[in-house]
Amino acid sequence: MYSKKQGAYGKIKTHKEPLSKQLSHIDEVFSAVTFLYIKPLKSNLDTPFIRETFDPDDLAFCDEILVKVSRSFAAVIRQLPSTMLVDILIFYLVLRALDTIEDDTTSFPSQEVKIKHLLNFHKTALADPTWTMDGVGEADEKLLLQKFDKCHRVFAKLSDKSRRVIIDITQRMATGMAEFVGKDLGQGTTDVDQYNRYCHFVAGLVGEGLSRLFVASGLEKASFASELFLSDQMGLFLQKTNIIRDYLEDYVDNRAFWPQTIWKKYSKTGELGYFTQQSDPEVHMRSLECLNELVTDALELAPDCLLYLSKLRCTEIFRFCAIPQVMAIATLNYCYSNSNVFTGVVKIRKGTSCKLILRTNNLDEVHDTFYQFAEGVMKKADVNRAKGVVDPSYGRTIKICETVMEITSDGHKRERKARQLPLVASLLVPVAGIAASILFNVGISKEMPKLRQNFVLLGISAYALTPYLFRTNSSGLIDSKLLESKGKN
Repeated sequence: MYSKKQGAYGKIKTHKEPLSKQLSHIDEVFSAVTFLYIKPLKSNLDTPFIRETFDPDDLAFCDEILVKVSRSFAAVIRQLPSTMLVDILIFYLVLRALDTIEDDTTSFPSQEVKIKHLLNFHKTALADPTWTMDGVGEADEKLLLQKFDKCHRVFAKLSDKSRRVIIDITQRMATGMAEFVGKDLGQGTTDVDQYNRYCHFVAGLVGEGLSRLFVASGLEKASFASELFLSDQMGLFLQKTNIIRDYLEDYVDNRAFWPQTIWKKYSKTGELGYFTQQSDPEVHMRSLECLNELVTDALELAPDCLLYLSKLRCTEIFRFCAIPQVMAIATLNYCYSNSNVFTGVVKIRKGTSCKLILRTNNLDEVHDTFYQFAEGVMKKADVNRAKGVVDPSYGRTIKICETVMEITSDGHKRERKARQLPLVASLLVPVAGIAASILFNVGISKEMPKLRQNFVLLGISAYALTPYLFRTNSSGLIDSKLLESKGKN
């Protein structure tokens, strides 16, 4: 099948769980129905402020191309307040265009030419309203560069503050990318410091830029722009998760990022491709040890991510930041001790994704999610230990899982308590229905089995949907409209 992404993306086998397994998670099934049809992320794109500020054709292209290059992220951006939605949308597209140039390994005559384009990007793409680039990237990413002048016209309508942030982050990211373009990454980064440095340039700076844009919107306190360390950690958490998951894609593309000082401890041949030979029992064991150390390294960023989230005050900005974070820890839990990472792409179930998105309304819900997945990793580590597996990272893994669970314990307990009432109420529905069917069984005996089934399904539905439809916001988060009205007073 033709890939709509660059490089090996979309061309490597994706490990999907069978439909029967997805359907066996009834809570996720109802979460998917709720998210898709009952309580989807609300789009604020079609609002008077946006309609009056930006050219509709240019904005329509930006929105459409955003969906094509990142469908999942598009919905998260659209739910942002209208006063900052387009700023974040353009910020993402600008960096995606820059990333397309960095990722293209065949279109430039030399690395020097590519580096020149990267270093000049903020002076060409963001300064020249007619700038476009042809012949670079593939499919949708290529189209983004071919019609980048449409993005520029929207960019030009942003506030001075937002444009300055976007230009600054773009220039600094391009400088970092140029540094790594000249390196041979066929066998990954040299060490953990280089691994962290790369993640800082391509993701940590994004976190900084977002924090500054949040402040520029007036929806977060001015002091938030100075949270550089926490912003960086947020970006690293997401980037490391992607790098861990994308081992095979990156290896096939000959641009890998796993640090050699980690993976060479486990590769007997001294080659990064060693881990693909999963039919060999020794390779299988060593690859999981390597994978688990990298997952643990990423998990050690979780406490700072949680601290960052705790400092946010705007509801929509909180959800914008929280959704990728809960997806990341769910992915890390799924990757831990999972050999499928070495033979294809692993992804969490779509039902799981829907459930996680619905549970990002406040800090307690996010803490509950982090608690459960940290506990999940810890249980896997303990199961491995009970089987006699000697994982070199075991102690470090348990330590960070316990730390995350300690930080999130109170929120987890409150959420568990909050779910008890819907559970009790939902259990009463089928019980009452079955009791009634027994009482009236004589007259309508043929209808009773079906009636009982309907009451059971109704009870399950009540349990699955109630937590999402009837929740109070006691987290201290404030809706953007209220914050905006306060700012005007």
